[in-house]
Amino acid sequence: MNTAVVTGAAQGVGLSVARLLARRSYRVIMLDLQPLDAEVERLRAAGAEAHGFQGDVASESFIGEVAERIRRDFGAADALINNAGISLIVPAEDTSADQWQRVMNVNLLGPFLLCKHLGAQMLAKGRGSIVNVASVAGLAAISHRSAYNASKHGLIGLTKTLAAEWGGRGVRVNAVCPGWIKTEMDEADQGTGAYSDTDIVNRVPMARFARADDVAEAIAFLLDGDRAGFVNGVTLPVDGGWIADASWENLRVRTRAAGPA
Repeated sequence: MNTAVVTGAAQGVGLSVARLLARRSYRVIMLDLQPLDAEVERLRAAGAEAHGFQGDVASESFIGEVAERIRRDFGAADALINNAGISLIVPAEDTSADQWQRVMNVNLLGPFLLCKHLGAQMLAKGRGSIVNVASVAGLAAISHRSAYNASKHGLIGLTKTLAAEWGGRGVRVNAVCPGWIKTEMDEADQGTGAYSDTDIVNRVPMARFARADDVAEAIAFLLDGDRAGFVNGVTLPVDGGWIADASWENLRVRTRAAGPA
């Protein structure tokens, strides 16, 4: 049985990934700052093997303990999904050093530490797959998100670097770049008044938010050595065409409204 580690697994994309991989017969190791007991029990009740560890992904001591437990109990991790992340919507000139560092710790340092410790296990056995959850904000800039944008650009850079270093040693490293998803993070961000549903829907060529399952399916594809065994170092947008479309909003919405020719 393959062992998959999923961070930020208590809700949103992380929980969707954990559930999907459990259905596909992975042993699922869930990490989050929030309690995981209820979700772990639900997966076990459905017949999956699941374990949860509550802690901060930016803490090297915590990650080291998790890695040692995995090595001791299961031999090594086979898959790592770095999904844990936090948002910050603040103009650059008002962003404090503490705010900046907290975003970097969770969104970039945490994935590096997990790649370092669990990637070492994969390298030792000569196989493994890592998927980092970046964002369209790692491919383009979103105003008032300087720390978040920088962290996601950095995560894409880390992905490419590790793909170059580790691909020849049997470990593939890729990233997905979701657009806006209806998750608890989105609800919190919208609660600040920063944007509305219409702002997002009118920006996306496919005229809807992403679903957590859309992202989970893309991650599962990248993990699959049979279907994606020669895919290494990619940043896969899962954004409904957000990055592809440089149209202005009026044109995009007018074209959509025209319907079939």
